[in-house]
Amino acid sequence: MAATNAHTEAPAGQGKFPPFETQYYPSQFVWLVLTFVLLYALMARVAVPRIGGILAERSKRIADDVAAAQQLKERSDAAHAAYEKALADARGRAQAIANTTRESEAAAADETNKRLEAELHERLAAADRSIASKRATAMESVGAIAAETAAAIVERLVGKAPAAEDVAAAVHNLPKR
Repeated sequence: MAATNAHTEAPAGQGKFPPFETQYYPSQFVWLVLTFVLLYALMARVAVPRIGGILAERSKRIADDVAAAQQLKERSDAAHAAYEKALADARGRAQAIANTTRESEAAAADETNKRLEAELHERLAAADRSIASKRATAMESVGAIAAETAAAIVERLVGKAPAAEDVAAAVHNLPKR
């Protein structure tokens, strides 16, 4: 085997790596140009139009999806606005119904209160009349009771019953309060 002087040197007796030899440069350049032109033509005629078509299709699909989403958003906003308007209208109607009901119930309560007050005043007036008549009756009998009581007291003290006319005259002459 041949000895090497350094790790980077080729073994003794062998030439350089063939692609690095200058005699092969022109043929390598021709093949490089030919391969480049073929790959360029292939890319320009087949791959780039397909990629362009795919990108255009994706762009169109994205634009269509964005437009559809915008339409759905507009419909959703319109539906939301209609819902809010219907809700506000319903609240207004409910408030009106509540106010009407409150007013009618208040009117009915006022009428009931007035009727009950009138009935109560009638009962109070009847009770006052009854009390007055009973008081008058009681006051009429007070004189007779006083006369009887005075006669009983005098009889007990004196031992003899006084004359009824004398007792009546004495009770009648009493000062009134």
